[in-house]
Amino acid sequence: MIGLDTNVIVRYLTQDDPSQSPAATRLIDTLSAKEPGFVAMIVVVELAWVLQRAYQSPRQEIARVLESLLQTEELVIERAELIWQALRLFTASRADFADCLIERCGHAAECQHTVTFDKNAQATGMQLLKS
Repeated sequence: MIGLDTNVIVRYLTQDDPSQSPAATRLIDTLSAKEPGFVAMIVVVELAWVLQRAYQSPRQEIARVLESLLQTEELVIERAELIWQALRLFTASRADFADCLIERCGHAAECQHTVTFDKNAQATGMQLLKS
């Protein structure tokens, strides 16, 4: 198994770099269920952020990409169950994917609740901390 950085996945998905995209494609095409690639949880967060900020991808497209990653047999996603939970929150709220995952990680760690100053993150179940 080999780890995949965010930029490799972005180049593969967007095919927007004449030298890096083909290299990313060649590598990802070699992955299999027996020899998968590993995607760390932080890579999933960065991927959602890059797609939203750099590529202005709509929420539905980001959700589709993340769901596709989670369903790919050639990839092992760190804490996939938490990513799935966060993805469900993301599609049902206005919160950023990162906020959804932060809330789900707190829940998994048996926190009473997670606090935030971000009003949009409240939709994930976080509690708003008043300043």
